[in-house]
This record gives sequence, structure tokens and C-alpha cells, in this order.
Amino acid sequence: MSANPTSVPDPKAHPAPPLPAPFGPAPAGGVGIGRTAQVVTGLVLLVPAAVALLWSYALPSVSTLVESFRRGNGLGGPTESVGGDNYAQVIERGFLGDLGHALLLALVPLLLALLVAPLLALAAQRAGRVPRLVTRALLALPLAAYAPLAVGVAWTMDRFEADRDAWTQAPTLTAARAVALLTAGLVVAVGATVFLAALRRGPGGGRSGPAVLAVGGVLGLAVVAVTVQSWSLQWPVLGGREDQVAPLVRIVRESVAWLQFGVGAAGNVLLLALLAVLGVLAVVLLLVTRTRIAFTGWRDRPAGAPTGTPTGAPAGAPTGVPAGARNPVALGVLAVGLLAFLGVLAYVLAPWLRALPAEAALLPSGVSTGQVQVNTWLPPLIPAVVGVGVAALAGFGIGGLRPLGRASELLLLPFAPWLFVGDGPLAIAHFARAREADQLNTFVGLIPPGWLCIPALVVFTLLFRGQRERWEAGGGFGSTMLLPALPMLAGAGLLSWLVGAQSWLWPQLVVADVRHAPAANLVLLRLAETFGDPEATRGLVAQVLPLPMLLLFLAAFVALQLLYLDRLVIGAGRSTGDGPR
Repeated sequence: MSANPTSVPDPKAHPAPPLPAPFGPAPAGGVGIGRTAQVVTGLVLLVPAAVALLWSYALPSVSTLVESFRRGNGLGGPTESVGGDNYAQVIERGFLGDLGHALLLALVPLLLALLVAPLLALAAQRAGRVPRLVTRALLALPLAAYAPLAVGVAWTMDRFEADRDAWTQAPTLTAARAVALLTAGLVVAVGATVFLAALRRGPGGGRSGPAVLAVGGVLGLAVVAVTVQSWSLQWPVLGGREDQVAPLVRIVRESVAWLQFGVGAAGNVLLLALLAVLGVLAVVLLLVTRTRIAFTGWRDRPAGAPTGTPTGAPAGAPTGVPAGARNPVALGVLAVGLLAFLGVLAYVLAPWLRALPAEAALLPSGVSTGQVQVNTWLPPLIPAVVGVGVAALAGFGIGGLRPLGRASELLLLPFAPWLFVGDGPLAIAHFARAREADQLNTFVGLIPPGWLCIPALVVFTLLFRGQRERWEAGGGFGSTMLLPALPMLAGAGLLSWLVGAQSWLWPQLVVADVRHAPAANLVLLRLAETFGDPEATRGLVAQVLPLPMLLLFLAAFVALQLLYLDRLVIGAGRSTGDGPR
């Protein structure tokens, strides 16, 4: 009986040469589509975002710059070139002083964002899973109650008599205290949410320090940017004080009330230049630190974690740590921090919450409550859906398909100058466009003019970049890219909708007919008619963010915090998922 000889490799034999690579571009890892297709598709997905950027931000910025060198009433009359005279007038009228005052108001929010929020997040992270989830649920409260005009008016009216002497004797300190209290809950909630994701280590472990620094830097820049262009809190806090206004208040007043559109445009250009620097710094910081966002899975055990890591342990926790382990010191610090957080929230929100169950407001003739709610919520819903949807497509094109390989995130740089630009600095340019299109006092004119949510674009880019590694490793597109992005899409859309509905500068510019006025316009109209009578405005204040909408946003944000945001990890530094080489 014969046997086949066993083949024994010869240690002296030379290895056979590798087979030649097949002709044409090969798929990248487990992505399943060729490199050329990824490049083309990624660039195509950027086209809608580029068009929206051009229409909503770039062209209005250019028209604002051109208008800043002219003198005219901005209503189609004759204009003349004045060189740099408008800029000289802006400086003479106190732009730098207004900017310094706004930066002073930003000091306490900065401390809250960069000191209190990370400490609260660190205590929640180390206190254990249940305290962390309780913290996240409570952080949803100020997010859902985002109604700066309604809260500010109710709180100011409630404190008017008590703070009268303080406004007279120390107006700057009183304004700083009011801004700090009114924004404390929101700043801490946003800051603690992002720091919780940065402090949580992913499946691969690693240090959280670089991510914390990156998040802190961007958060600090965002606080400064929002403060210098703030509008919603200006009436209840600083309105009527000529020497103490934010830059945007004086700019809008000069443009609309005094019909000096050239001077107002010059102020907007200076404000846009500052915001552009802040936006570019934020994006460059994210690029340099290679910041990314990863979804660790629908269960507490992160995807890819060692099997010895118990369910319920923090991601990256060493094997053998009990799921319910708690740090008593962290738990005590967290309890004190949450009590203080809730105390400030109760103090600020109580006057507004008391107004929510008030009787129906006395509305102008021919205007119904349903009509007011439609004017308040439907117009901002349209750009919220479009802007966030376009941002998600572009984010997938940059972070998921990576058309430029490792340099793909550089495609964010054209969007960076407008990262922090709200509706204020470009409002006059958009107003001129709406007037030329005969859209004033119409439903179409009431639709906010921003058709791209640039912060959402940056977030989606970081998310798809963080998920790219798992897609390349052979994970399905649905499980690694689509499903982890859907809750982010819903959350960003809801947040954009809420912010748009609570922004009242644009409706004030384009709507004078009460039949098209949202609730915020009616509040301001009633305040002017009754000279600030709190009883006369109580019912209307409740219409700005009515109780059913408050409960809707609260339920949605609590669900997102517990079921989705708690599964996100913000990482920084090198990663094997940096895309095609």
C-alpha cells in the first residue's frame, strides 16, 4: 500500500514571488466599492452642500462686503462710494467697546464650559453607570427648555423690582450676572454632554486627554462666537442701554432703524471676520488633533471589546471591573454638582414655567392660537430638514468615502469661516434679498434663510470618519455607517428646528403683519403696547415654547442621551481608520 509523501518545506528555499495585482482599482478593505467610485461619489455628495454654502453664506457675505463701502438707505435708492468712511464710523460709534462688553459677558459662560462642565462629566463618568445615566437625563432639561426670549422676558419681569437698584449702580456686573444665570444650564448641559463622550474610552482604550483638549478648545471658541453675535438675550438683559449693547444690536439698529445700511454692513463685516477666524481655528484644531467620533454599539459593552469586559462597565474599562463599581468620592461630587445644577435651573426657569399653564393669551383680531403656532414652528422646520440632511450627505462624502484619502478633512476648510455664523451677521443681506423678491410679510419670507447646518456637517464628518475603520474591516454599510448615523440625524434636526423656532431676529425683520407673526413677535409687540406689563405678556410667553412642544423635545432629548449619546466616543490622535493611503 502506497502512501503519498508528506511535503516538508525546505528552509533554504526562496519564497515564490507574489502574484501580480489585478488590473484596475481594488476596493478599499471591506468597503466593497472601488477607489475611483468612492472619490467620485464623495465629491458628488459635496455638491449640494457647496451650493447651499454659496447661496446662504458666501454670496450674502460678499454683498455685505460690497455694501460696506457704500452709502445709501438700502431700499433701492441712490448710493455712493465712500471708501472706508463706514468703517471709521463703526469704530467711532463704539464697536470695539461693544465687542469688549460682549467678551466680558462671555467670561462666566467660559468658566462654566471649561471648568464646571468637564468636572461634572468626570464625576459622572467615574460614579458608575446609573449615576451617569441619571446625569445625562438631567442634562436634557435645559436643552429641551431652550427658549431664550421667553425665559429671559419671564425672568427679567419677575426680577425687575428686585434688580432695579443693581442695574442703576452696577449695570455691567448686573448684566454679567444675568447672562451667566440665564445661560448656565444650557452651557453646562452642552459642555458636559461632549466631555462625557471625550472622557469615555473606546474599544481600543487609549488616552482621553487629547480628545478632552480638542473638545475644550472648540467649546471655548463656540462660547465666544455665540456671545459676540448674541441677539436673543439682548432685549431682556441689555436692551435700552446705549453704552452696553452687544455688537449685533447696534449693527441692526443702524441698518434698520436709522437706515444706514452701509455703516451696518461695515459692522457686520468686522463681526464676520472675527467669527471666520474663530471658525477656522476650531476646524484646524479638529484636523490637527485627528478628532473623530465612534459609535460603540447599541449595548453597554463596546463593539470589539474583550469578552472579559462586563456588560455595563465603561468602555475601555479593564477586565474584571465589576459592572456596578462606583467611586464614592465621584458620586458625592456628582450629587453636589447636580443639586447646584438643578437649583440654578429652577431659579431661572421657574417664572417661565409658571406661565406655561396660563390661560389662552389675548391675540390680535383675526389671529388664532393655531395660526401663531404654525407661524412659529413650520417655517424653521423646512430649513432644518434640508440643512441637516444636506450636511449629513456631505459629511458621509468627506468622512465616509474620503475622496482625498488622509487629507479628506481638508474639504471642511471652505466651510470653516461660517462654522459659528448665525443668522445675525448676514440678516441684513438676506433681508435685502427677501425685499427684492417681494417676500416680506409672507409665509415664504418667514422661512429662515440658512439652508446648510455647518456645525452638523462637521459633526457628521467626524462620525463617519470614526466609523470608517469598522466599514473597512468588513462591517456592513447599514450596521457601521447608516444605523449609527440615523439618531444623530434626528437629534441634529430636532436641535436645529428648536433653535430656528426660538430665533426671533429674522421674523422681526421680515414680518410686520400680525397674521404671519410667530409667537416671539407677538410677545415683543405686547411688551411695547403695555410697557412691559408682566400680566399682559404671560399668556403670550407661554406660546413661544408651549407645554406640548416642551414635553416632545424633552422626551426626544432624554431618549437620545440615554440610548445614543451615551454610546458615542470622541477620540483624537492617530487611528488605523484614517482612510486610504
